Amino acid sequence: MLRGLGNPEPPLDLDQVFELLKLDAQFYTTTEDGVFRETISRIKVGTIQIFKRPMLLLEALVKSELKALYIPDKKRILVDSTLPDLKVRWHTAHEVVHSICDWHGDVLFGDNFSTLSQGCHEQIEAEANYGTGRLLTLQDRFIQQVCGATLTLKDISNIGKTFGNTWTSTLWRVVESLDIPAFAVIGTHPNRRGSLEPCRYFIRSRRFEQEYGTFSEADALAAIRSYCNYKTLGPLGAGEAQVTNSRGEETIFLLETFAHQHDVITFAYLTRKTTSLISIGTSIRGDGTVC
Repeated sequence: MLRGLGNPEPPLDLDQVFELLKLDAQFYTTTEDGVFRETISRIKVGTIQIFKRPMLLLEALVKSELKALYIPDKKRILVDSTLPDLKVRWHTAHEVVHSICDWHGDVLFGDNFSTLSQGCHEQIEAEANYGTGRLLTLQDRFIQQVCGATLTLKDISNIGKTFGNTWTSTLWRVVESLDIPAFAVIGTHPNRRGSLEPCRYFIRSRRFEQEYGTFSEADALAAIRSYCNYKTLGPLGAGEAQVTNSRGEETIFLLETFAHQHDVITFAYLTRKTTSLISIGTSIRGDGTVC
């Protein structure tokens, strides 16, 4: 697809993608149902065949809280117009990837026997998410910019703006692309009372998974909570954590946490090994010094 677009410069223009693939993108809201008033043929939601009741599709979208949908036989992408612009971009690209994976078309709406299995759903969505990340970061163009660089959350935000993507999705892609041990935590505020999902996502680079297999989400949250302040927006603090790798070596990770409108995000990466010969696990003071 990117070759067909002439290997474009960032940010990727999704309108050009629609034109290349002959896709029709439309927007809907749950209160304005004009998109669904036309007759939509041969669309299956479970075992329901939709002919003259296109509003069944709207009902299915609302009930399942879907933010976007690809309709294979119409080559149409429906996107919830109430989403923020950058999230519209991600969800739209996600459905574009569904459209180019031929094997996704038969299982997007499921059936009663096999395609609604949780394993099948997770595999299909994982493929679409991976493809979306590769598409919106222009594949290797992003990796060349990230690998070998010493990055802060501000740097990652700037990269996101260059590629036209959200800060959160850029952080995810950065960690997956790095060739050093690194991890990220995305969720709600780790220290505020009533925070329901302080670690909604725990993303690790390949090197981190290989060398720090016993380091868990709970370990990451403990390190973050030791320095994180209680602000609701802006920088929440930074610190160092001492972590033991699979070879029993003590290493130091630098962590930085920021709260924006939608998520609290933390980025952490290996900075150095310590000279200590005693394994003490993860330990960090509130002022950011290792203890």
